[in-house]
Amino acid sequence: MTARMILALSLAFGLAACGNKTGDEAAPAKSAEKPMEKAAEKPMEKAAEKPMEKAADPAAEAKTIMATRCAACHGIDGKGDGAAAANLPVKPRSYADAEWQGKVTDEHLKKVIVEGGAAVGLSPMMAPNPDLKDKTAVVDELVKIVRSYK
Repeated sequence: MTARMILALSLAFGLAACGNKTGDEAAPAKSAEKPMEKAAEKPMEKAAEKPMEKAADPAAEAKTIMATRCAACHGIDGKGDGAAAANLPVKPRSYADAEWQGKVTDEHLKKVIVEGGAAVGLSPMMAPNPDLKDKTAVVDELVKIVRSYK
């Protein structure tokens, strides 16, 4: 198993564990409250559970993703020389390749980022990032980062 696969599996299991409820939570006690009273309390309970979050900065999130997911294989400088690259059967793309940069479209890059290499006939070792499917601004920023290496 390659370092990239181990990293991807660890991340997947870690994220899954964070989001799942165990089912060990005690069931709420039944009360004599009327349905309307209970419904009226729900928004306040939800607001107390989850305070308003600051709007995410897509550029900052993209930089974090590049550093934590992409750089392991593609390298900090985008040259395809990340720490995990040596163990891969297909070497990662060097974003610094001007000829490749001129041929590839932004749409192609977005598809590879979200759906992985296999989605476009490239190495299946390029892992998909399905969590970014609805984060178009973050994906756009990742494309900008890739383009910045040329």
